[in-house]
Amino acid sequence: MVPKVKIAEGGPGFSRLVFGTMNWGVWGANLSAREMLSLIHKSHDLGVTTFDHADIYGHYTTEGTFGEALARNPSIRQNLQIVTKCGIRLITPNRPFNRVHSYDTSRRHILLSVENSLRELHTDYIDLLLIHRPSPLMDPDEIAEAFEQLKKSGKVLHFGVSNFTPAQFNMLQSRVPLVTNQVEASAIHLAPFLDGTFDQCLEKRIKPMVWSPLGGGKIFTDSDDPRNARIRKIAAQIGARHGDFSLDQVLIAWLLKHPAGILPVVGTSKFERLAAAVGAQKLEMTDEEWFEIWIASTGKPVP
Repeated sequence: MVPKVKIAEGGPGFSRLVFGTMNWGVWGANLSAREMLSLIHKSHDLGVTTFDHADIYGHYTTEGTFGEALARNPSIRQNLQIVTKCGIRLITPNRPFNRVHSYDTSRRHILLSVENSLRELHTDYIDLLLIHRPSPLMDPDEIAEAFEQLKKSGKVLHFGVSNFTPAQFNMLQSRVPLVTNQVEASAIHLAPFLDGTFDQCLEKRIKPMVWSPLGGGKIFTDSDDPRNARIRKIAAQIGARHGDFSLDQVLIAWLLKHPAGILPVVGTSKFERLAAAVGAQKLEMTDEEWFEIWIASTGKPVP
């Protein structure tokens, strides 16, 4: 079973592994509402109760199908935590008024996005709303005003950001409480380990969410990259050393070991892959093994 963790002081309790839905709809498996409900039930049985969305997923359609799934069993909503994001204007026939692929963090756009997500998801509240990407034009006071209105109305319980630098996080948090920063990190994307993002999370006692924890599959499929080959070799050795752990389990365990308390967002539509990620919790990686993967990624020993 996957344990629940508090992601911040006074913040929500989330499952340590988060189920990412980006590929559930037309951007990937194109699951039906019935198939989504089956996945929701199966993941719930494993203790994975937190689901990561964004309004734009599936060209603004995935939330709707997920909501249809919830409508088939409304009582399960109280046992789930729904994360969604807003702030990107995507060019798509579903949004004909979006002329330019751009960002919009205005109060009006945030409020409209939340109303749309609530309607699509068949719910009357969102557990966590994230600003999807930082905009050069974002006004922290305007964002805070929108967040405060949503909090007061009970439509959103908690707020955070995604893909923000530490400086951008501090800027917005000076106006409104934030409970997480969802960023890309994996054995082939080390930036948050080095740019202060995870250090900031430790400092502020908030747990980061991590998207693409397996490098979007590139570690396994890009055979021409010597870095990926090094990582696969070391991960296979570590997996064998501890029994019979797969490469993806070793790489999830590598993230779970970090003291920031990373919550990996497992972006898959296949239950077997989610179950494998759950099994990664059993791998008790040593510090030396953690550094073996780090060195395989950087291609050089630590100083």
